[in-house]
Amino acid sequence: MTTETTVDTGTSELLCVIRDRVAVITLNRPEARNSLSDSLTPALRTMIRTCGESPDVGALLITGAGEAFCAGGNVKGMGAHRDPKKLEMSLEDRVADLQERQRLLTGALVSVRKPTIAALPGPAVGAGLAIAMACDIRIAAQSAFVATGYARIALSGDYGIAWLLTRLVGTARARELMFTGDRVDAARCEAIGLVNRVVPDDKLQAEAFALAKSLAEGPRLALRYMKDNLDEAIQFDFETARDHEAERLIRLTATADHKEAVQAFIEKRKAVFTGK
Repeated sequence: MTTETTVDTGTSELLCVIRDRVAVITLNRPEARNSLSDSLTPALRTMIRTCGESPDVGALLITGAGEAFCAGGNVKGMGAHRDPKKLEMSLEDRVADLQERQRLLTGALVSVRKPTIAALPGPAVGAGLAIAMACDIRIAAQSAFVATGYARIALSGDYGIAWLLTRLVGTARARELMFTGDRVDAARCEAIGLVNRVVPDDKLQAEAFALAKSLAEGPRLALRYMKDNLDEAIQFDFETARDHEAERLIRLTATADHKEAVQAFIEKRKAVFTGK
């Protein structure tokens, strides 16, 4: 039986429902290719934190309404319509402001200790691409594409895009994609490891949700520890990472979920995990 709860995000520009322990977070500005705004972005930050901490959520699925994932920042707002409050801030205050906004968005998303999936129905550009890359897994529709976009507006990048891109595709390809800002279609994204899989446009949401649901039903603490191990794999030396892996595994052997998984294996049935 499917259960679904609608979450009030405080704005129509962001939708959130919790269905079968999956928080489906939808950027909902299709007329603007789901670009970030002063209403959408704070709501997204709040939903990432709220769903990341909620015991009712086992996985997060982030997607976009219509034919785009997220076109990034509001380029028009960078010109004649710039926020007058930002113009009055000192350079140091503007730097600190962006650093804080980044920490609470892609920083918070990377820190979520549950599986996170980005489903790309269309373009993911600039900060939108950074949001997708901050998720654990990316599934793209065949018609989707990505682009860093910053070089085209004479900016250098934000929201951790260079760090995230380098770790996904390597330094040579990351430099090419950052310097050129070229569009990369879904097929090439899959070939270079930028997305995990490409599916027909009309099957994107169903396949992404099916994966998120299967992960949400998994052993919660084991998945959390897996994320810790995987994060440390690119931060620590082999010996340190290996030793931390051992500690986490031994801790898990004492959990009810481990005992349930073993019993389910013996009885040839699907395990039912409780997170204990």
